[in-house]
This record gives sequence, C-alpha cells and structure tokens, in this order.
Amino acid sequence: MWRPAVYIQQKLAFGTYCFYTIHMKTSPQVTASATDGTWLVRVGGEWSIEDPWPDSAGDAIEGVKASGINSLRLVSGQLGQWDSSLLVFLVQLVQQARDCKLPVSFDLPEGLARLVRMAFAVPPRAGAQRHSAPQSFLEHIGGETLSLGPRICDFLNFLGDVAFGLGRMFIGRSRMRFKDLVTAMYECGVLSLPIISLTSMLFGLILAFVGAVQLTQFGAQIYVAGLVGIGMLRVMGAVMVGVVMSGRVGAAYAALIGTMQVNEEVDALTTLGISPVDFLVVPRVLALTLMVPALTVYADLMGIVGGYLVAVLMLDINSLEYIHATTQMVSYRQILIGLVYGTVFGIVIAIAGCYQGMRCGRSAMAVGQTTTKAVVCSIVGIIIMTAIITVICNVLGV
Repeated sequence: MWRPAVYIQQKLAFGTYCFYTIHMKTSPQVTASATDGTWLVRVGGEWSIEDPWPDSAGDAIEGVKASGINSLRLVSGQLGQWDSSLLVFLVQLVQQARDCKLPVSFDLPEGLARLVRMAFAVPPRAGAQRHSAPQSFLEHIGGETLSLGPRICDFLNFLGDVAFGLGRMFIGRSRMRFKDLVTAMYECGVLSLPIISLTSMLFGLILAFVGAVQLTQFGAQIYVAGLVGIGMLRVMGAVMVGVVMSGRVGAAYAALIGTMQVNEEVDALTTLGISPVDFLVVPRVLALTLMVPALTVYADLMGIVGGYLVAVLMLDINSLEYIHATTQMVSYRQILIGLVYGTVFGIVIAIAGCYQGMRCGRSAMAVGQTTTKAVVCSIVGIIIMTAIITVICNVLGV
C-alpha cells in the first residue's frame, strides 16, 4: 500500500545525500614532513583538474631539495576521487627526486602507483621536448662545437647503413620493394620536368644575354653558341637541376620521413623486423642517383634551346649556323663531365634529405627544422662538390 509520508521521507533522504555528495566534496590535501632523512609526502582528499593545488604542494616539491633529505616516500591518506591533476603533481614530485638522485618508495593505490611508474618507464626521446632555456651566443657556439664530433660519427654511421643497404639490395637480400623505387623515380623525375624546363630555358637565355653584351662589341656573336653550350653541358645545367631538386625533392624526403618519425611509423617498421634504411632510404637514394643525371641532360637541352632563341631572334644568327657552331665548339667530354656532376649531386641531395628525416625529432617544429636543414645541407653540399670536381677536372686537364 502506497504511503505518502514514507515516500516523502525517502525523497528527502535521497536529496540530502545528493546535496552532501555534490557540495561537501573534500579539497585536495598535501602534507609533507621530514623523518630520519626521508621526505614523507601524504596526499589525500579529492583531486580534480578544475581545482587548484593546495599551497603546500609547491612546498612539498621544493622540500625534496632540502639538505639532509636522502629519500622520498609517497603515502596516500583518505584519498577520494582523483584524476590527472594528482598524477601530474606526483610526476613532478618524483622528477624532482630523480634530479636529486634520491630513491623513491610508494604507498599509494595500485593503479595510481602503476601510472607514476609508467611515466618514468621509458625516457623521453631526443627531440620530443622543447628546450626553452635561454642561451648566450658563446654558449650556443660552444655547444655546437662540442656536438660536432658526435654528429660526424652519427652521419658516418648513417652512410655505413646506406652502404650496407645497397649491398643487401645487390645480393638480393634487401627488403626494398621495386614499386617503391619506380614510384620514387616518377616523383623525382617525371614530375620535375615542368620546373626543370622553365628554369633551364631561362638560365640559357640569361647566359646568352650576358655573353652577347660583350661578344657583340667584337662582332663575335656566333660564340654565344659555344658559351651557352659549354656552360650548360659542363656544370651549370647540373647545378640548376641540383638546386631545384634540393628544394623540391630533398625537402620532401626530409618532411616525409620526419613525419613518419613523429607518427612512430619508423619505429613500427623496426618492430616488424624491417630495416627503415632498406625500406625508406635506399629506394630514394637510387631514384635520385638515376634521375638527376637524366634530368641534367634534359636541362642542358633546354638551356641550349634558350640560347638558340636569343641568338636567332635577337642576334640575327641563322638557325643552322647556330646549331653547327654548337656541335663544333662543344665536345662529348663536356657532356660526360656534366653527368658526373649530376650523379654526385643526386647522391648528395638524397643523403641529406633522408639523413635529416631519419634524425628528426618528435614534434611538428622538429619536422619544419628538419626540412630547412635538408635544403641548406643539400645546397651547401652541391657547392662544395662543385668546387671539388672542378679542381679535380683542372688538375686532370679535362
């Protein structure tokens, strides 16, 4: 039988319970004390990310560094509900103790203690944290100088890994997929034709204009053909292709592999037993090594076409006369030297882009920095190799 009085009493009791549950929540509590060299920190109450830490929390963290403290002990007392705010406090407390090289013991709920241990189970990877501490100019120079040796060793190790990867490919034991090589050749070769065509033709026009300014004063306009032909075939065609490919392909390789590092895809390949060098680096190195010389020949042709347009349309040189002068003044040796330049440039661009990508950090900022470094290293490497090959050619008399 339904009794209104009993029903009303039950509702009042339930409402009172809900009121005390919601409004009488205990605040987070932290107490700290030193006992026989042990810094004892007790946490209690209910912790919510919406509530501020108690004032004693900062004192508990700073107290770890006090003199005479040789260990840290974490204890829970009347601990209610908690969320990540309590975990963050405990992690900072334990990190302070680790910095002071103090042992840490736990008397916490099993789930909370397990989360704290998990936070320190694996050290942070290089590049995962941002270092915001300001450095003076001299400190920066000193740090870069001290890190130069390890960086050189790391780069040489990377070159060795690439060499072993190429060796495994030649003996048929590589994990490289042939379709990856074909795709990389298409991306860095065929898709680069429009920009190579434009830049090379314009550079041929520039060479012809510059040469014509002086040669026309002596009535030697026909030598514009030799100037453009030798300049493009011997070195300038390869340099133009190298600079364009550094910005287009080298940066793309660094960004692609760097993003895979951020997403832990490279770690996944290693976990599956697949060498990242074989799977990611070797096909791209081969693709650029094969395609940059081919693009160099194409750039040479477009540069000669640019010089042809200037000679025929502005210098009033006959078309057949210009072609004949080009074939007479330019030897096949110039083409071979240009192919050597192109091959070396392809290797430099691929190694720079892939190396920076494989050594990328674990943040979006690191990917941007890696891409910039790849382009800078590629262009600097191209300039250095141009100087070295030019000196060798002069010494050999070719």
